[in-house]
Amino acid sequence: MAQLGIVGAGTMGAGIARLAGEHGVATLLHDADPAALERALGRLPDAVAGHVRAAPALDDLAACDVVIEAVPEDLDLKRDLLGRIATVVGDDCVLATNTSSLSVTAVARDVPRPQRVVGLHFFNPPHRMRLVELVAGDETEPPALERAAALAAALGREVVRAADTIGFLVNRANRPFVLEAQRLVTERVATVEQVDRIVRLGGGFPMGPFELQDLIGIDVNLAIARSFFEQSFGEPRWRPSPLSARMVAAGRLGRKTGRGWYAYDADGRAQRPPDPPAPPEPDATAGGGRLVVIAGDLVVAHELRMLADDAGWDVRVPEDVEGEVPELILDCGAQPDEHPLQGGPQALLLADGSLAQLDPGGTSVGFHVLPPLAPGGLVELTRSSDSSDHAAQVAEGFFASLGLRTEWVGDAPGLVLGRIVCQLVNEAAFAIGEGVGTIDDLDTGMVLGLNHPRGPLRWGDEIGLDHVLGVLDALYDERREERYRAAPLLRRLVAEGRTGILAGEGFHRHD
Repeated sequence: MAQLGIVGAGTMGAGIARLAGEHGVATLLHDADPAALERALGRLPDAVAGHVRAAPALDDLAACDVVIEAVPEDLDLKRDLLGRIATVVGDDCVLATNTSSLSVTAVARDVPRPQRVVGLHFFNPPHRMRLVELVAGDETEPPALERAAALAAALGREVVRAADTIGFLVNRANRPFVLEAQRLVTERVATVEQVDRIVRLGGGFPMGPFELQDLIGIDVNLAIARSFFEQSFGEPRWRPSPLSARMVAAGRLGRKTGRGWYAYDADGRAQRPPDPPAPPEPDATAGGGRLVVIAGDLVVAHELRMLADDAGWDVRVPEDVEGEVPELILDCGAQPDEHPLQGGPQALLLADGSLAQLDPGGTSVGFHVLPPLAPGGLVELTRSSDSSDHAAQVAEGFFASLGLRTEWVGDAPGLVLGRIVCQLVNEAAFAIGEGVGTIDDLDTGMVLGLNHPRGPLRWGDEIGLDHVLGVLDALYDERREERYRAAPLLRRLVAEGRTGILAGEGFHRHD
């Protein structure tokens, strides 16, 4: 393309300008505040600066082929700005809004020739995040979409297409990451520090949900949550948390104020406890030939059997015990009509209920962990007032022998990571079922746009969709809240036996 225009020299506008310059695209950057424009240009690397020039006035954008607005998330502001740009540029200039949550159709209303208005949503920081969401408004025509997609490709970005709905595809599917984490703290299942640690060490995320809020700004996150809730006319899954409102009222907005969920030093480092050291790498002698019984047919049961076998345990299913006393029994979803589990301390997988539901008054401990399992990860444990100390000690020792950390938390179906990830899978299933985007685009978008360790739909297949549905149904049964209702698509796949990797098909097909 010959010329790109960018309006707004804040974080996103300056980041998009840097990205364009890095790819040799001639770019004009405009901002109504001359000081902001000067600051943005002054921060460009030398290799980029030669491709990005100042546009002191909107009229300077007259020859641009595409103009991207990157001003604050205010509908009237964006609509007015695009209307003014439209009177300056040629009729065939594509007008792109970088909105992350506003309706592209609404932004394009009253803009001359709205068929050339598209959503082109870059992720922060644009020069690092490899994703762009392309969104068509009701009036957008194919030529404008194709030219916008060609620009994104020329900037080295992966393009995913999303319907013009609340939050589009990626931000919508990511809603539970923060909201369910806040709910866990409200219910005292875990502390802020525990949630972040479990999500990072157990889930492989680059940062926990509370660390992420501090980075983005707790006030910004709250505004987004309120916007989702209001635009959806009160969807329970998107209800904002009073925790965020209280933090904002106290002026604790995150890194930018030096204090949010964490306190920050002068260099912006969070003051939080260090992570526990990883246990030693397991070897074939760690289990010492001791007997462990692992019951159930969920994916996690199969993976625990493999890890325990590799660590030197004598691993058996219940029907092969023949009266011997096992060191530990792990119940990973045994059916009532199967061989009885008895003779040793027990740890129950909390996929179909909480420990209080599955073993009322019993001496067992509860645990939860999500596939795929590998040494260095983390298993969550919980206990009741009746749980035996022996069961707790043996369970800790067993998981340590597999090279897995452990963290004790409060009781709940799915515990911490299970609740967050199963809700991510569920929200993604809602989005796909409503035609917001494709399965591949959603999984790609969550990885490239948000640095998730894997796409939620593929992860759901790896966990087992029956496992995911079990956690959601157990949460709904305990709490009777619509926020935990399962997406119809998820329930349908399980009913059809398309439960993921073990079945050969779930959201994806598997060889």
